[in-house]
Amino acid sequence: MSTDYQQAREALGIRLRELRLTAPDGRLTGAELAERLGPGWTKSKVSKLENGRQTATAEELAAWAEATGHPDASAGLIAQLRGFESHIRSWRRQLASGHKPVQDAITAEHDRTRVLTIWQNNLVPGILQTADYARGVLSRHSHLYRSPRDTEDAVRARVKRQEGLYEQGRKYRILMWEAALHALVCPPSVLAAQLDRLAGVIGLDTVELGIIPFAAPLKINPGNGFWIYDDRRVIVEDWHAELWLDDADTIATYQRVWDTLRESAVHGTDAHKVITAARRAHQ
Repeated sequence: MSTDYQQAREALGIRLRELRLTAPDGRLTGAELAERLGPGWTKSKVSKLENGRQTATAEELAAWAEATGHPDASAGLIAQLRGFESHIRSWRRQLASGHKPVQDAITAEHDRTRVLTIWQNNLVPGILQTADYARGVLSRHSHLYRSPRDTEDAVRARVKRQEGLYEQGRKYRILMWEAALHALVCPPSVLAAQLDRLAGVIGLDTVELGIIPFAAPLKINPGNGFWIYDDRRVIVEDWHAELWLDDADTIATYQRVWDTLRESAVHGTDAHKVITAARRAHQ
């Protein structure tokens, strides 16, 4: 968890404690507040929220404001929460309603973007995935995060987003490590078809596809995957959350990382050869 995120969570906790201690009918203990809040609330949970060791939902913040006698504070608490959650979006919260809403949020970012710059080290990027490959990836993530199984709706949303590949004026600058061509996150036959799909996009005027071969010398280690949306935003994936980053210095750093990785990549015919070799390996 980032330091900035934790500091923001602790600041929210301090505000929650102030509300508890300044209740109009007298300061409340943690146990008294938990009792007022009702089922699902304990003294321990109150303590974790006030000490920045747990993040409240918007509904819980509204209930806290009401229970402490400060209903007017609800909007401010929720705005404070949204302020730091806009940068770190936990998968637990994002996937509470399934994968389709997450796909819709990404589609909205794609629709606003003319140049999308992608680095992916272990998977084929969603913008190039076949339906069967996407189904394999999304179903595994549903199992991992114990999220609602709306896999087919999410697959349709992801595949529909690929219409942008054929729109004039868009540009997709995509780099992949060769490991992504071998990761069996789906049956071998599905991966083989996915590799055929990759080979087929080479030559599209909207797509610049580079592959970094295993044997290529690297000037920087291949870290987590990330997506740069114009010069407006970077989205980075980790296991616990997505990071949505929009300050100029951070965006510039990720662009330099991408540029450095690109120096090790092959394109065009040479990229096609790497894909074809991986295709043969799976036969």
